[in-house]
This record gives sequence, structure tokens and C-alpha cells, in this order.
Amino acid sequence: MLRFASALTLALGLALSSQAVESTKPPKTRIEPFVDGRLIESLKGAQLHQSEPRDEGSVFSFERPWEGPFSGYCTVIQDGPIYRLYYRGKREQVSDGKGEVTCVAESKDGIHWSRPNVGVVDLDGKRDNNVVLGVDGLSHNFSPLLDKNPKASPEQRYKALGGTMGTGLVAFVSPDGLKWTKLREQPVLTKSMVPYTYMFDSQNLAFWSETEGKYLAYFRVFKDKLRRICRAESDDFVNWSNIQLMEYQTRGGEPAPLEHLYTNQTHPYFRAPHISISTAARFMPGRQVLTNEEAEAIHVNPKYFKDTSDAIFMTTRGGNIYDRTFMGAFIKPGIGAQNWVSRTNYPALGVVQTGPTEMSVYTNQDYAQPTAHLHRYSLRLDGFASVRAPYEGGEVVMKPLRFEGDRLLLNFSTSAAGGVRVEIQDDAGKPIPGFTLADSVESIGNEIERPARWKKGSDLSSLKGKDLKFRFVMKDADLFAIGLAGE
Repeated sequence: MLRFASALTLALGLALSSQAVESTKPPKTRIEPFVDGRLIESLKGAQLHQSEPRDEGSVFSFERPWEGPFSGYCTVIQDGPIYRLYYRGKREQVSDGKGEVTCVAESKDGIHWSRPNVGVVDLDGKRDNNVVLGVDGLSHNFSPLLDKNPKASPEQRYKALGGTMGTGLVAFVSPDGLKWTKLREQPVLTKSMVPYTYMFDSQNLAFWSETEGKYLAYFRVFKDKLRRICRAESDDFVNWSNIQLMEYQTRGGEPAPLEHLYTNQTHPYFRAPHISISTAARFMPGRQVLTNEEAEAIHVNPKYFKDTSDAIFMTTRGGNIYDRTFMGAFIKPGIGAQNWVSRTNYPALGVVQTGPTEMSVYTNQDYAQPTAHLHRYSLRLDGFASVRAPYEGGEVVMKPLRFEGDRLLLNFSTSAAGGVRVEIQDDAGKPIPGFTLADSVESIGNEIERPARWKKGSDLSSLKGKDLKFRFVMKDADLFAIGLAGE
């Protein structure tokens, strides 16, 4: 049994415990997207289905003299009404981070971007630019976050990690995301702290975990010649410990196949922060797609078309386990030779809401080419994946949970012929009178948060504190998420 309102229990991977855990402060609405199989007891005629993000096209070109074809390691952050895009500006492929800078762009909608004149870094004798950091080595993969720690000081609303194995990871802070200073001169994570021979050569990110009550960092290492991900923990963003290698499991709990993951882009999903999503870059070294002539035609750097890559989707509810429920690509390379070169299609860190029913994920595309840019893809809210039932029908039964709300909200879509009905059962699987399948009012349509209804209405307050199962019987429909709404 599990209590739905206990975010900490779910985040630490204890959702499958046979005993319920008391919750002291249930949220008003708790969203549970169907991104893994953790809460599913059975599927019959239905299956978990990974969504395909909609290609919305290029939204920002790396065309300034200090940017260029090797720009990348992007981060998108929404801070109230302002969206910020951070990225590495890099004109040429040089070693040791020489000439690299960290740039920022801003937007009011996450779609249309412009460069603010930050005025803090001197480039060729001028400060009329959008560069926020110009430190060699530390700008190579500078990765900021908006700190959700309630104890964070206003002067440190933004934090960041930047650096490579040679420099170690250095911590930065900022009150506004534009003017950055080092938290301390010494790096906070060094190669001597990590039990591997090569590390940090990627976007090394961190965030405050509301469910675990600490900062978490995720960074790249090599193990057995394979690009892997490590996790570390900190209470203060300075002292890091408990470094663990992340492992991968299938929906059935078995080890998932290992692949090169170049960046991990792990961060809490903004509508369900007890689940961290990862839109990782899957790298396929030596998997050459283009001929020399095709590469020459798109003017890609000659060293950057011998490999290929795409984006995958996985999740973690805490600890050192990623759920790789879906092994296939989340974002496939598009049509055209420019999409099939090395180190392109790398997702930016951050998924943000860009409309009343829409969220966006971004990718770095046309890498090592004159046309290098940031690309946007859209999804419905909570729509990373769904339980999908065909026209012939199907159903999903959730594992027992302790219900603390008063309404059940559905994020779903159906065809004109399709529908979703809901039965509520006790923890033994017996239908509860008044909430049986026969009592259910079929939901037809396409909505983000529609209350499930029965003949007596949508009020479930009489079931508060009970251990329940939800059974969804569906036809030609997708169920993306459920929400438990309370007072």
C-alpha cells in the first residue's frame, strides 16, 4: 500500500512498499504522469506508450561572432514571467576551453528569444553583448539552476556548476541569473572525489530536490569505456558526498541495456517534482550515416560527422536508479543530412510550460555547422507518455494507494468513438458501491484536468483516508496522467 500524498515515499523509490506511510501535509493537487510503471498493477489490452514531441522548428540561431557552430550545452529556465536560455558560445573547436563564453537569451513566452545587453564581460574591448561568463574552462559547460531551496538567500537565487576534469566543478551564485560570482575559489567536486578515471566532460547539472531535502548533482563519467552518469548529494551546494553510479532498469525491474549517454539533463518535472525526468542525449560513436560528399555539402566540420545521436527519455524517483521504461528514441533526428552528424540533437536542460496546455523541450541542432541553432518541440502538459488503449479496448489497474483528496482529475484524450471510465476498488480489488464501473460516467474528449464522474457526481471526500485502487477501462484513448485534488 502507498499513500498518494507522500511525495517523499515515492521519490525515494518506496512506492511499492507493502505498507502505507503517513503523510503530514498533503498537497492541494498531486499529479502522477504515466511515465513509468511504478504505480501500475496490471495492464490488459493497453500499453504504456511514449509520446512523440511535435517539431516546432528553429527558435534561436547561434550567429553572433562569439557564438558559432560549436555552441551548445543549453539550459532553459523559467523565472516567473521571464524565460532564460543559457548556452556555451564557441566559434572554433579548440582545447582547454580557450575562447569559450557563457551566453544568455531571454523570452516572454519560451518561443521568441532575444539577447539582452548584459554588459559584464569585455569582448574585443566592448561590453555590448549577452555574455555572462568568460572564464576559460569554466564556461565549457556552465550549467545554472534556479534554486528552489526555501532557505536559499536572495543573493543566491541562482546557482551553477561549471568546469572540467582539469579544473574540477566550480560553484557559482547569482541574485538575478546575469551577474555571477564564485561561491568559493576551490572546486566543490574534484576528480579525487570520484572513483573513475575520466569525468565531468559534459553538462554537469544540479538542482534542489524538494522530496529529498538536499541538492543533487548529476555528472558524466566513463566506466568500462562507456559514458555513464553519477549522482552526488549536498546540503549546502559546497560539500558533496555519497557519489553513486546511476543504474538503469526496465519496467519489469530488470537491468536495462547500457548505452552511451552524453548528457543526462535530469531535473524535477515542474508539475510533479517528486519525479525527475531525464531527456538525455544518446551518443552512437562510430555510427556514421553521411558520406564525405554529403558532409561537405552541409559544411559540417570534417571531424564531426563520424557519429550520430538522438534523445531518449527516462525518469528517476530518487536514489541511483533510472527507469528506462522506453528504450526507443524520444526525439528522432529529422529529415536532412544536417541532422545526422556528431553531437547534434542534444536536448537542452529544462522542460518549461509555454502555453495553457503546452510544454516545450529544446534541442541543440546542426552542431559543428554554420546553421547551428536551438530547436523547439512541444508536448501537452504531462504528455511525455500515456497508457494507450486501442479501439478494441483495454484497461489499467493502479496499485493500492492511500487517497487523501476529494476529486480525481484525468489528463486524457479520446477519439469521437472512444472513452474512459473509472472504477474505484478497495485494496483487495473489490469495487466500492457507488463507484463501480456501472456507476461511472464515461469521459469523452481531450482535456488536461477533467474531474472523473460517477452517477452521484465527482466528490470523493467520503473515501479520504482509505486504501484504494483505480481501474481505468478505456477505448481508443490515451490517459497521460491523473491528479488527486484536495482542499
